[in-house]
Amino acid sequence: FELPALCRSLVPKRNNRSSMIYAMIAGIPNVGKSTLINKLAGRSVAKTGNEAALTRMQQRIEISSDLTLIDTPGMLWGNIENEASGYRLAATGAIRDTALELQEVASFIAEFLIEVYPESLVRRYDIEPLPRTEIDLLEAIARKRGCIVSGGRVDLEKVSRLLINELRAGELGGLCLETPDAFAAEWAQVEVIRAQKAAKKEARKAMRDK
Repeated sequence: FELPALCRSLVPKRNNRSSMIYAMIAGIPNVGKSTLINKLAGRSVAKTGNEAALTRMQQRIEISSDLTLIDTPGMLWGNIENEASGYRLAATGAIRDTALELQEVASFIAEFLIEVYPESLVRRYDIEPLPRTEIDLLEAIARKRGCIVSGGRVDLEKVSRLLINELRAGELGGLCLETPDAFAAEWAQVEVIRAQKAAKKEARKAMRDK
């Protein structure tokens, strides 16, 4: 069991074996913090589930005679300025499904997968050739999976939920929704928008001060 030894190596001045070490588990919602604690504890001590905000308050779990883990609620930025980051968080379930429109999140996922992971779509849904647009892809998946309502129309809400759930369950394979280069480009755009907002604010202030 290496975790206590690793924790002690991080605080070498506290080398008294009889003293308890307290370690906090922290991260964004729905990434498996509670699952990790249950694995380390060897028993179900923290509530888990495929949705955000299941952990509502801090709780202490004794892992061994000299290590206690503190499970914490997920943490997020106060204001998610990068729109793509918001969609990624929604896609993975790090924020509640009610935070963004389901079909918008599914469209974001579909567009991303067409561009970056087309082979995963072909393998999972057996669709060839792949559609070029996200809406065409959602419609193709809907017809493959029977997400159809009366009149043969596609049930966009049902297929959107299907795609999101299968992404979260790992049915599409191991995917990375973000790369350093893409993230840097997105934040460069955020900085441009910030500068534009700041300029407008200063212009309004100058008008009031006249």
